[in-house]
Amino acid sequence: MGMNSLRSFQTIIIILVVAGLLLLALGGYLSPLSRVALSPFVDIQTWFAIRYQAIQDFMTAPRDMTLLSQRNAELEAEIARLQAEIIEFQQENTELLVLSALLDFARAHPENEYLTAAIIGRDPSPFLHYVIINRGSDDGLLRGMPVVSQQGLIGRISAVTSGASRVQLITDPDSAINVRIEPSGAEAILSGSITGDVSLDLVPQDTIINPGDLVLTSGLGGNYPPNILIGQVASVRQRQFELFQTASVQPVVDFSKLEIALVITNFKPVDITPLIPTPGT
Repeated sequence: MGMNSLRSFQTIIIILVVAGLLLLALGGYLSPLSRVALSPFVDIQTWFAIRYQAIQDFMTAPRDMTLLSQRNAELEAEIARLQAEIIEFQQENTELLVLSALLDFARAHPENEYLTAAIIGRDPSPFLHYVIINRGSDDGLLRGMPVVSQQGLIGRISAVTSGASRVQLITDPDSAINVRIEPSGAEAILSGSITGDVSLDLVPQDTIINPGDLVLTSGLGGNYPPNILIGQVASVRQRQFELFQTASVQPVVDFSKLEIALVITNFKPVDITPLIPTPGT
């Protein structure tokens, strides 16, 4: 056999072996063998892949943390903005409710003319009880004009400047108001105090008053128009040896939450003090 014949025979053998291996591989007979043969290479590739991912994470971590911090700051700023908007909407809603209630009060008392005013200051002294409103003589306000809220009587103007006024509250120690108690119709004097408590004085002993009775302005004395609600009788103190009985009153106005008020501008107070006789005259 010549050299060329030997090479041709080897080529044929190789082709047959390769063809046989292909047929075995296609038939799935070589899968276990291939897994065993390739397993070390797969393990090595996995080891390199894990190390590469760890190195990549380490290199990109600072940038990711910076982006995360920036995004967190942006979200916090957005939350703060939304919270501020919610508070603003709540305040606007509260003001609308108050204005609506004031409008209802004005409609219920059409005989009066009103001017809306905002509360811009409160008394810092524990011995005085007043608020400051943003209306004054430039708006036609005068000393003595009554001031009300949607619930009832607040007090009256005690001092005026061009752009603001001081309102003496009914809880002030120097406040004294002629009132009527319903349903009995009895008359009394409503007085404030240093503590802010409000009480009824000079109630005749034979008058029957009970907790829950309404207290309204009577119109006597010339300081307030009649029939403005002040509050309700909270408790009654009656002693047989005293000429008059007294009672504590719960005002309908929450003075700690005052924001907007109405000034009754068509009421002109009348000073009747010079007409009241004194002993010996």
